[in-house]
This record gives sequence, structure tokens and C-alpha cells, in this order.
Amino acid sequence: MDTSEFWTIIEAARSAVGPDRPFDEALVDELATCTQYDILRYQERFDEVHDAVYRWDVWAAAYLIGGGCSDDSFMDFRAGLIALGRDWYERTAACPDSLAEHPAVIAAAEAYDDEAVFYEDVNYAASGAFKRVTGGDEDFYDAWDEYAASRDGSGQGSEDMGEDFEFDDPDEMRRRLPRLAALYLRDTAH
Repeated sequence: MDTSEFWTIIEAARSAVGPDRPFDEALVDELATCTQYDILRYQERFDEVHDAVYRWDVWAAAYLIGGGCSDDSFMDFRAGLIALGRDWYERTAACPDSLAEHPAVIAAAEAYDDEAVFYEDVNYAASGAFKRVTGGDEDFYDAWDEYAASRDGSGQGSEDMGEDFEFDDPDEMRRRLPRLAALYLRDTAH
């Protein structure tokens, strides 16, 4: 599955969201129309896109938005970036501070809500769809391990996370992420 096919699935799920149908459920429904093999291919691309934003600057944005951000929470934040769709994902990958323009981030800052963008269930959509397609007869993680072992792993490895910096230093956060800091650090002295 190439990147365009991956984002087509994400956008189809986004367009199917409704008041009683959250994105993660729409994504499982969309993936459940695929073959087992295509679900595994989706997961491969998901991991690639998810890993591409495993960077300190993106983590700092998550830290501001979430009022802190553990390793596990950062996984959920990156899944949430994917759930925002290709446009917002790419904007954030290019400039994490651009999230200060996203309506959900603005609303969350105004409401002192630290949940914006974090979306744990998106991490498990392929597993849910695989279970539905197989009737629960095959374990997704066993199938994933077999699939991953059959792939050329040369592209895998540790990515450069960029420059590490102190997330608890308000002045540093204002310098690196000025728009997000203006939304989330407004109660701290300059």
C-alpha cells in the first residue's frame, strides 16, 4: 500500500464520522472492507507515518497541548495527528507549531482541555478490522509478525528525533513553539 492509498483510507473514514460514529470506529469499518493482506499493508504504512513524526519538536507540541506527555501518550498523540487527516498531519510534520491554528486545539486551550489530538484507539484500528475480517479466528499480532518478517527491514531503524530540548522551560517552549505556547502557557510569567 502506498502513501496515497493509506491517506485515502484515512480520508474515507474521516468522511464517515458522525455524532454516533467516532473516527476510530469509522476507520475499523473502512479497513474491514479490505483483505487481511491489505489490512497488514495498511498497518505497515501506519507505522511508517506514525514513526515519521517521532521527533522532539512534535513531542514538545504534544507536551504543551496535553499538559505533559509520556511515551505512551505520545503514541496516542501521533495516532491523533493521523486522525486529523493528511493536510493537518503534513502541516504538523513540517511545523508542529501550526497546530495552534487547528480549531480543536484552539477550543481545547480555551477550555483547559488536555485531550485534543490524543487518540489512542486509532493505534488499534487494523487489529480491530483484522479480527472482524477473520471472525476472530486469526490473531492480528501473529499475522503482523509473520508479515513484518517477510518484508525487507532495511528501512527500519532509529530515526533522528532532531534536537532535544527542555519541555519544562517556558522560555524555550515560547521560542520553539510560539503560537502553541501563547495558547497553553498563558498563565505562566514571561
